[in-house]
Amino acid sequence: MTARQYWSLILILGTMTALGPFSIDMYLSGYQAIAEDLHTTTARIGLSLASYFIGISAGQLLYGPLLDRFGRKKPLYAGLIVYMLASAGCIVAKSLDFFVAVRFIQAVGSCAAAVASVAMVRDFFPIKDSAKVFALLMLVVAASPMLAPTIGGFITAAWGWQVIFVVLGLLGLFVMLACFFFLPESHQPDTSMSLKPGPIINGFWSVMREPQFYTYALTGALAFSGLFVYVSSSPVVFMNIFHVSEHNFGWIFAGLSVGFIGSSQLNSLTLRYFSSEQITRIALFGQALVGIVFCISTYMGWLGLGSTIFMLFLFLSCLGFVNPNASALSIAPFKKNAGSAAALMGALQMGIGGLASTIAALFDMTTAVPMTVIMACTAILSLTMLLAGRARITNPVLLQEGGEAVVIH
Repeated sequence: MTARQYWSLILILGTMTALGPFSIDMYLSGYQAIAEDLHTTTARIGLSLASYFIGISAGQLLYGPLLDRFGRKKPLYAGLIVYMLASAGCIVAKSLDFFVAVRFIQAVGSCAAAVASVAMVRDFFPIKDSAKVFALLMLVVAASPMLAPTIGGFITAAWGWQVIFVVLGLLGLFVMLACFFFLPESHQPDTSMSLKPGPIINGFWSVMREPQFYTYALTGALAFSGLFVYVSSSPVVFMNIFHVSEHNFGWIFAGLSVGFIGSSQLNSLTLRYFSSEQITRIALFGQALVGIVFCISTYMGWLGLGSTIFMLFLFLSCLGFVNPNASALSIAPFKKNAGSAAALMGALQMGIGGLASTIAALFDMTTAVPMTVIMACTAILSLTMLLAGRARITNPVLLQEGGEAVVIH
């Protein structure tokens, strides 16, 4: 693979991966405007974000077997068409219930791109490079929190929140055209893969019972759910509690993403000296510690706007190390059914994240305490899962850049 082909693949796969985050982040600045038009509260609008997370979780289980059976591109195109139609549904929404429902459908469409991009990393790149590739994809993905809320705020102020979903629909069309013209098929259709419920369930179960998979997939999902809680709660925390304007909220959201971006890219350098497992473990200890301090400080009323932003920055910085390594370690043992493994990993990540954000949306927050409590719990549970699961991995595949696979124990 030439350098040009390498970076072309990274850019396209990163754009595919970024479709979901853009769909999550771009409309956050319009929470208040959407709430006014749909005659509800900003906290209740958070249910549309929770439904999106749940839709991604459910949809990924659908696309995993399809990607293994029909190749990567045909199911991808079908999902993107569903995504564009659902984006049109969001534009014409007149009630909260309808808006929540079409956001669910939009998520089911978008996760085709998310699952396909993860499976293609396993298809296109050597196992030992997968953590580095995931970190590079995070660079593209992390641009969405920097750009999307700010762009969404400007769009809402100038033309109304509905135009946000016009832009998202066009983004889906762009991704589909880029994949059609520039992305090669990475997996030939496998007619031996059955689409009957029984074999599909057995296939997922064979993936799930692999100790390395469930340890790192659950560890990563629990850690990442802290980000979901932050994303769903931050409009209320910053705009309602700290009275930040929509415009300034976009800049704060963008600034906080620097921590996630920086650490995910520093991860590539760190892999030269430490294994993926070592980085994950150290970062999770840091994330749990930050979460506990953040929770206690918020409860005691010690934090203002600046210090709240600083604690969130530390929390997201730790997560930037966890996510690419946990993802790479989860799918490392698989080749034939990489699509199913990627789907199940994504379903766990989005399902747990959706559950955590739903819990956060149930609170009528007058302080940031509910957000910080849930974030601290996700970090502690993630660390617990890692420590408990490592003992059950007997033949680990552990990755370190510039070397062969190494063993955990």
